[in-house]
Amino acid sequence: MQTQHRIIVLGAGYTGAIAAGRLAKRLHRDDVRITLVNAEPDFVERVRNHQLATGQRLKPRPLSEMFAGTGVELKLARVTEVDTDRRTVTVTGAQGDEELAYDTLVYALGSGWNDHGVPGTAEHAHEIASRPGALRLRDRLAELDAGRPVVVVGGGLTGVEAATEIAESRPDLDVSLVARDGLGDWLSPKGRAHLRKVFGGLGITVHEHAAVTAVEADRVTTADGRAIPAAVTVWTAGFAVHPIARATTLEVTDRGQIVVDETMRSVSHPDVYAVGDAALAMGPGDKPLRMSCASGTPMAWQAADSIAARLTGRKLPKAPLRYFNQCISLGRKEGLIQYVTADDRSVSAALTGRLAALYKELVCKGAAWGVANPTMGAPARPRRITQTPPSRPASPATTETAA
Repeated sequence: MQTQHRIIVLGAGYTGAIAAGRLAKRLHRDDVRITLVNAEPDFVERVRNHQLATGQRLKPRPLSEMFAGTGVELKLARVTEVDTDRRTVTVTGAQGDEELAYDTLVYALGSGWNDHGVPGTAEHAHEIASRPGALRLRDRLAELDAGRPVVVVGGGLTGVEAATEIAESRPDLDVSLVARDGLGDWLSPKGRAHLRKVFGGLGITVHEHAAVTAVEADRVTTADGRAIPAAVTVWTAGFAVHPIARATTLEVTDRGQIVVDETMRSVSHPDVYAVGDAALAMGPGDKPLRMSCASGTPMAWQAADSIAARLTGRKLPKAPLRYFNQCISLGRKEGLIQYVTADDRSVSAALTGRLAALYKELVCKGAAWGVANPTMGAPARPRRITQTPPSRPASPATTETAA
């Protein structure tokens, strides 16, 4: 009897969950054992964390239900080490430490917030890159009395969505946004004009061309000496990738992203694939794909389909790694859909207003549906593995310690 090919997927965010489900649809379960490792029992709609932070109820999405009957084994544990030379992953769960061996690894541990080393940020600022962070911010906002100042640091998509969501849900608060550049300066003239109109209607103060140099319990300080009062500071100034990859022998960038080829395969370790924020993949114009759900989803398709193709002896596919638009929610009633070139540069066309808000909502729902139903383009029947399984290191002994 042929030994099962062991595939381990690390992380059940958008990219990891999609990759695991897609692999399960493409490969015969008698031939493979797919294990999905995640620290939390629920799938987190990260693109809705600003909604969660303002007290909105989101639909629970238990991973155990999403993957029921798929053949994917869900392991609730935190990844503590990856040994790419021995092809093992060490995790810590309810039963203690455990070492898992793999033949193919899909690394999708994603990213968290990046404080850029700004003094006081870790101690005093809130983040919404994670569900726990969004819940902590929700509790803190609920404590605030009317008129209290809330400062959102970061003028990118996350900062814009957070500021407008907070201002709309709590019009009694004094909300401001601090941006290193101009507000929406990457957008088309129509997009910028609409963004400023919505900010003005919500009463959001914008501090442009301001770099935050320190965060304190009651204020943020900018490079030009401004002290902006803040009962709550929300930090949205970029993402930092999970640090595990940097500690391995994988080839990574200065930011710790795994360098991959066009199939999402590590350029240094052919049995490792990386997707989402954890990977450096090149898109149109030979430009790196930005950290986003828009990048991560096609990366997950490409990785899963490439793994399946190599294992079943079929032609390697090629997913369209390109952009079409940037979808921005501006509260629940307003939105902005900025159309872009394949390499993510804004064009003149933009959709605004309530129709854009509906469009963004459909995109969010579609992303969650895609995670739960990763069957697009799946073969009618799972394919059998035809390649000879690779030689394996000696199977590590499983060790357990008290949790």
